[in-house]
Parts: sequence; C-alpha cells; structure tokens
Amino acid sequence: MASLHVEIRGRVQGVGFRWFVRETARKLGLSGWVSNRPDGNVELAAEGAEEALEKLRTAVENGPPGAMVQSVNELPPPDGNTLPTPFTIVR
Repeated sequence: MASLHVEIRGRVQGVGFRWFVRETARKLGLSGWVSNRPDGNVELAAEGAEEALEKLRTAVENGPPGAMVQSVNELPPPDGNTLPTPFTIVR
C-alpha cells in the first residue's frame, strides 16, 4: 500500500480546505487524516492505491475555491502502523 504525507502551504486555513481534503480522500477510498498546523499550514497523511494518492495530491495542489496553495512539501512517513479509516479531520 502506498502512502502520502505532505504539508500544504499558502492560504489553506479558513477556506474549507480540510473538509475538501476529507471529502476528496473518502471518494478515492483512502485512509488517513488532515489537520491544521499552528503555523497556518495544513498537514495530511493518506494511504491507499497509488493512482488514488496521485489524484489526491493533484486535488490539494489546486485546493478548493478560496484557497491559494503556494506549495505542497513531502514529509517523512507519519508515526504509527495504520491510518484511520474512513479518512478524518484531526482537530
């Protein structure tokens, strides 16, 4: 199973970004989580089929209306063995 762990920078808080990621990931059948970071960015960890992860990455690079994504940066794999199913928002 493939995984994706990224930090999304830009105007990504207060614009429905986490909800957008959650809904997109669930439609793609992915496990994982998305969370606001204290620095104003968003972090997400997902696992599932490689093709679905590529679609999620493309979606977050564009973001929902109102968001302005500046960059999507790779992070080391998240700690832990498995990610939550269904995909969830971590507060």
